[in-house]
Amino acid sequence: MSHTEEKIRAPRNRTTSLSNDEQSAFREVLCRLQGPACVEDIENKTINQDLFEVLHWLPTSSVDLLFIDPPYNLTKTFNGNTFRERSIEEYRQWFESWFPPLLRTLKRSASVYICADWRSSAAVHLVAGKYLVVRNQITWEREKGRGAKANWKNCSEDIWFCTVSDEYTFNVDAVKLRKRVIAPYTTPAGAPKDWEKTENGNYRLTHPSNLWTDLTVPFWSMPENTDHPTQKPEKLLAKIVLASSKPGDMVLDPFLGSGTTSVVAKKLGRRYAGIEIEEKYCCLAEKRLAMADRDKSIQGYSEGVFWERNTLQDQKETSRGAGFRGSLPLFAPDPAKGRK
Repeated sequence: MSHTEEKIRAPRNRTTSLSNDEQSAFREVLCRLQGPACVEDIENKTINQDLFEVLHWLPTSSVDLLFIDPPYNLTKTFNGNTFRERSIEEYRQWFESWFPPLLRTLKRSASVYICADWRSSAAVHLVAGKYLVVRNQITWEREKGRGAKANWKNCSEDIWFCTVSDEYTFNVDAVKLRKRVIAPYTTPAGAPKDWEKTENGNYRLTHPSNLWTDLTVPFWSMPENTDHPTQKPEKLLAKIVLASSKPGDMVLDPFLGSGTTSVVAKKLGRRYAGIEIEEKYCCLAEKRLAMADRDKSIQGYSEGVFWERNTLQDQKETSRGAGFRGSLPLFAPDPAKGRK
């Protein structure tokens, strides 16, 4: 599709898109580095350049959380630019050509999350383990997609959780999942044990695991959806940002795409910077950042907790006061610790 053609969408389609006039307007606010930069030069900015062009100009020891969603090792076209599948060894070499220099942007207390699929995960793990402390492998269910006839359906992706050192942020209470209780336990007196009874059902706050099955890949009825082919859900980024950063911390995404990392960081009170080579995606990011001034909601995250998939109606009723009594704090108490 050329720049002058604008896609016609169904009336109920809520996908965030750009008109030609909007792209022209948002182009004016994009950042381009001409040399070594300080934090103020990139803070809350979308950098419209190739990562390799700006890699050595980024400020050192300035980033608290680094989220990396590089092209996976498969042939994929991003607005006209194609990344082509290569051997595992070639992919490892490509990854390692930019990964170590990028790490100099990190503070000693920083965390790093790296996305991968089954074709690229082994290479990512090998390289990450040379330079960082690899702490866990998160697997998340991507429920969207067609079934395979001669293979298992590919519906999962990996995220490698790493840290620079043993000094790092992890806010476990901020990322608990509210799950419906099917067979609730009670105390001898008949009171709920580690769960809560509400008018909408029985729920428990559970500790986050490294298996995420509560995510929904953005699609046409969600305002966060864009035409980017590998867009991650805002809810996924919210888990990472809340767990591994504090309000005011700096979040960097060197493959920003249509802006999800920056948008979520802004909604959750963090500073952000994103690098993206495609102008259209940069402008989409800026449009979504402007929308975040008016709407800071994140689908699947409300009242300070994450909810299971397909519980939107329960979330709405809770926000109207029909469910849990009182407001739930951002850092919810751990029921396993008991009460004083």
